[in-house]
This record gives sequence, C-alpha cells and structure tokens, in this order.
Amino acid sequence: MAQESRGKPPVDWSLYLVTDSTPAILGGKDIVQVVDQAIQGGVTLVQYRDKHADTGVMVDIASKLHAVTRKYNVPLLINDRLDVCQAVGAEGVHIGQDDMGCIEARKILGPDAIIGVTASSVEEAQKAIEDGADYLGIGTTFATPTKTDTKSIIGTRGLQEILAACSTGTEKSVPCVAIGSINASNVQRVLHQSAHGSNRLNGVAVVSAIMASTDPRSSARSLLDLIKTAPQKYYASVAPNTAFVTELASQVAQVTSIIKSHVTSSVLCHNMTNTVVQNFAANVCLATGSSPIMSENGPEAPDLARLGGALVINMGTATPEKLNAFTAGMRAYNAVGAPVIFDPVGGGATAIRRNAVKTLLTAGFFSVIKGNEGEIGAVAGTSTTQQRGVDSGPSVSTAEEKANLVKAIALREHCVVLMTGKTDYLSDGARTVAIENGSHWLGKITGSGCALGSVIASYVAVHRQDKFLAALAGILHYEIAAERAEARQDCRGPGSFIPAFLDELYLLGEEVKQGRGIGANGEFAKHAKLHVIA
Repeated sequence: MAQESRGKPPVDWSLYLVTDSTPAILGGKDIVQVVDQAIQGGVTLVQYRDKHADTGVMVDIASKLHAVTRKYNVPLLINDRLDVCQAVGAEGVHIGQDDMGCIEARKILGPDAIIGVTASSVEEAQKAIEDGADYLGIGTTFATPTKTDTKSIIGTRGLQEILAACSTGTEKSVPCVAIGSINASNVQRVLHQSAHGSNRLNGVAVVSAIMASTDPRSSARSLLDLIKTAPQKYYASVAPNTAFVTELASQVAQVTSIIKSHVTSSVLCHNMTNTVVQNFAANVCLATGSSPIMSENGPEAPDLARLGGALVINMGTATPEKLNAFTAGMRAYNAVGAPVIFDPVGGGATAIRRNAVKTLLTAGFFSVIKGNEGEIGAVAGTSTTQQRGVDSGPSVSTAEEKANLVKAIALREHCVVLMTGKTDYLSDGARTVAIENGSHWLGKITGSGCALGSVIASYVAVHRQDKFLAALAGILHYEIAAERAEARQDCRGPGSFIPAFLDELYLLGEEVKQGRGIGANGEFAKHAKLHVIA
C-alpha cells in the first residue's frame, strides 16, 4: 500500500544555516552543539553540508542533527546526498547545478520532500522553477572562503535580476534565499538592494557568520534581529507622496525648513575626497553649516560613523590604496545606517575608473549617487562615449533620456541619483525633478561639483527621513547661493566668484534661519526653478 502523503512541512526561510565541518570554519567545536545553539538563537532552517565525509559518517552526523532539529520543529535539509536524506528521514535536500536534477530527485524523494536548487543566473532559476523546485538558493552573492568552486559572483544586482525573473505579476514563483558571505555587516543591505519592486528575498543563508562564531546562539540572534528590522526603512528614501506632482510648492516649503535645520546643525561631513578640492569643499561645508573632516584613513571610519554624520566617497584621485579605504569607510557607515554619498569623478574617463565604479557599487550601499552626465553613464554601465577627464563635456542626451536614466539607476540601486549639468536631474525612482538653478561660474572653478557632493551628504545626514527632499534642499541652497554670488557687483570672474559664493552660501543660510529675505514666508519658492517629471 502506498504511503499516505503528509504534505510538506511549513518553512520559515528567514535565517537558513548551512553547516561547515572544515577546521578553518568549525574549529574544534562540535557541529551538533553549534546547530543546537544556533537554533536557540533563531535559525529557522538547517542544511547539513559536508563534501568530503564518508557516507557512514554523514549518516551518523545527519541523524544527530535531525534529532536536534526535530526537537525545535526546524526542517533539516541534506546537501546533494539523497541517500543520506532517505537514511535519516530528513525533510529534504538542496541540490546544485552539477548534481542530480530536480525532476529526478522528486521521483526518488516523493512529493512531500523539500527540494531546493542553487541558481546563479536567470536561466538556472527559471529552469529550476519549471522543474518543480520548492525554493531557490541564489548566489554566490559575494566571494566566500567556504566555497571555492563558485562559477560566478553575482552581487546584489544579480540577486535583483533573478528575483525579477522569478516573479509572476506581483508574486514570486517560489521562495528565494541568498547565500555567499552574508553576515551581520551586510545582511540588511543585501535584503534591501536585492529587492525587485515588492518582491524581496524570503531570507538569507549563512555559513561562517554562525558556524565560525564562538557564540552561535548570540550570532544567530543578532542576525535574525537585523533581518526582522525592516531594511527598507533602514536605507530607503521615503516612498513618494502622491501629492508631490501637483503640490510642488508644499515640497519647497519643506525644503526651507530643512535648510534651517541644516545651517544650525554643525553635522559631521566626513570627506574621503580628492586632494584637489579638499580645502574648497571644507570651506563650503563650513559656510553651509556642517562640520567637515577630511580623512581617507579607513581604520578610523568606524569611530567617525558613530558621530551622526555622513560620508562622501569622491574618487577623483583614486588609487588602489584609496579604493580600499573607500570600501572600509562605506562598510563602517553602512553598519550604523549612516548616509554615504558616491561621487564617481571621472568615472567614464578610463577603464581603471570604470572598474573602480563597478567595485564600489558592489562593495556597499550608497544613499545618493551624484555625478555629471559622463559619470552617471559610467554608473549605469551603458555609456558609449569616452569621458574627457573629469569634466562633463558636451551633452549627448535629450532631457527625457537624462530623466529616464537617473530614474532607472535610482530604481536599480534603491537610492537617490543626481545628474548635474546646465539642468540637474534628481530622482529616487518614483519622484523625478529637473532643477535649473545655478551659475555658469560654477563650471569655471575647480571642485564645484565635488563640493556639492559634500553639501548633499550633510543635508541627508540632517534629514534622513526623506533623502530625496534632503538632497533637493542641499542643491537649492548651493545653486541659489551661486546665482546670488554671480549677481553681486564685486563678482567679475571666477576668481572673485569664489569668495562671493562662500559669502552667499553663509548669508542665504542666515536669512533662512532668521526668516527674513529669501527665508521669509513664500520667498524661497520664487527662486527655486523646478519642474516635476512624471
């Protein structure tokens, strides 16, 4: 008589532990005790993986692990080995692309078994779903020492592409978990950056973050807390207000209050910026109300990140050593949820700079990406023109193309994107505006774009609840002050423009703070040259 189907057990995919028995990871600890402690800390699913043990040893260890997982009502999956799964009565298996196919595994294990499949490409994911996989393990997300035979490192952008391919309408076809060097320092950004619209990862799979820990229970608990604390709020710009398109005036009114908050803040602006502009950027920060520090010392970034400010990464004079410092700084600020602004200066000029842009985009999360047309094209990875040095050069795109590009990158990177030029384009993927303020003298002095990045960074640090409006406030403060400087009688060229500009940055802030002049009721809106792009 055929055995009655019990149905698949319910699964919480949030924190998926993959074991590792190698001395480099497990050390001298007992694998069964580690798994027991990890489940007590919050692990919701366990996969037993051992590529080198004999079958008898695997069956023995798997039996002991299954006794533990059953005690806590947590499913146990066996990596690759269907025979071991059957021998111990585990709830299912996880199979890789080089293992037995999902259809054959289903025939052997039956309809009640949980069968997961590794997918590192859209094609692999779609085939696994067609073959009846119950879930996908997507990766490898980042390079990892626990698995040296990885075919490719896909990053969070690869996760996003696979999630998109797994979606039918507004729902995913199967649950998806990401794997590959995911730990407490990056789990929230992985969950946030990988999202495709409303479709998000169901959880993450970890190895070393728990198996190598001296306190697996505490490590698991910390990871689960991070997973459960709404990463979309942790990093994202605020979801757009539908009134934005029709009530731009009310948004500009908010900008005035943001400027007032900023000029009285003395918020820290940590600049990892190019050597050419450090003095000018520091003076601009002081004139607008922030407190600058110019440091490319990666090891001190964690201390600075805890001071409530923001980090600017400006790759104008990037070297391999500086790229390492940028990465350390970004990770330190990401770890505490503080804003990071990326200015890919000259990003489209050379192959080395284009590769640096790619490296930094995969190393962490940026709250705002700011650059001229060539630099934003390098971020998009779609530019077909050679950028001339760090200058913007002549425009090669229509206004509509520019607006669409910043919107697309904002959606892809889950951040705010600014393309500077005669007309600036600012977007968070849902709200997009064109800004036509500024002075032609800004294009005649060194570092005006870099200094704008510093201003935006400190504004985002002050008004984190809506990074789009914060960036808009910083841009308007900067560019309206430039217009006022150009209009002064003592401004006769780029040399006299600089001191006039620093004066007007400060004076504009004072007027807004005191509610007079441009800061008087309704006056600021008369100077903001904006239009909304639907």
